[in-house]
Amino acid sequence: MLLNTVSGLRVLFVGGKGGVGKTTVASTLAVARALEGARVLVVSTDPAHNLGHLWEREVGDAPVRLATFDAPAEGSSPGHVDGLEIDPRATLDRHLRSVGETMRRMLPERMRPHAERHLELAREAPGSFESAVLERIAEAAELGEDEYDLIVFDTAPSGHTLRLLALPGQLTAWTETLLRNRDRSERFSAAMQAIAVPGAEDSRQLADAELRRTLLRRRDRFERLRATVTDAERTGFLLVFTPERMPVAETLELAESLSVLGVPLRALIANRRSPADAGELLAGRRTVEAAQLDRVASALPDVPLCELPLVPGELAGRNALEAFARRMG
Repeated sequence: MLLNTVSGLRVLFVGGKGGVGKTTVASTLAVARALEGARVLVVSTDPAHNLGHLWEREVGDAPVRLATFDAPAEGSSPGHVDGLEIDPRATLDRHLRSVGETMRRMLPERMRPHAERHLELAREAPGSFESAVLERIAEAAELGEDEYDLIVFDTAPSGHTLRLLALPGQLTAWTETLLRNRDRSERFSAAMQAIAVPGAEDSRQLADAELRRTLLRRRDRFERLRATVTDAERTGFLLVFTPERMPVAETLELAESLSVLGVPLRALIANRRSPADAGELLAGRRTVEAAQLDRVASALPDVPLCELPLVPGELAGRNALEAFARRMG
């Protein structure tokens, strides 16, 4: 059921409360699609990365091959899963280096020390890490569109993810305001410089043009990400939860917040569902879980509700993920 629900989508966001199995679900979905011959990229946006631990592989800030699978049919291509763990610090460092290089080209030498101090303060400013993560998510989404059939974002716990999903629209609006303000400032500055020192505006205009191009690139990137996140034809958000009171409460709150943001909720995934035939203890838990599933179904009747079973042992490594993915299919 779950694979049919997400069929045809190019981008999946897997979210939910911490500890409910988001990374496992994201990777299992990736394997299931790769078994069908798809090229899949799994991206961890959670600062507490678990992707490498789950796959028992080193995963870093650039895509690494996690597994390749046989072609599903004669004449078709083999599928594969690549993984990437976003490193906010590395992304922020790259961004600040780029900004620093631009400022050194644009500013007179006497102002450069002040600019360098400003950049160092910006490194620890509130929101800097979130902005860096968002920049990397936008890059990964563009990479996914070009080189993969599916990109799966394994997101951080609920509150952090909501802030990230709200940022593209906020940063796009903020950049638009900067551009409007610069338009007014540039017109005034050009007029004054032309009066004071004819010809002196040329170097300033070149610097302003470079800054404008930078702002436009950033605006366009965030706008593309916002369009992707809210496009129900290409993108779906999957909410993972365990069928217990607190995770269910947080799931319903998150579903409401996603609706406000215009993010399409594609499926609800009840993970680690207790079996009915494995003894009195688990049968009793299953009865309690059923009440929580009824609560979710009543609150969100139009969203498919899928169940994934509790499995014995530790679900880690390629073989375990492949076995679980085949059960999902």
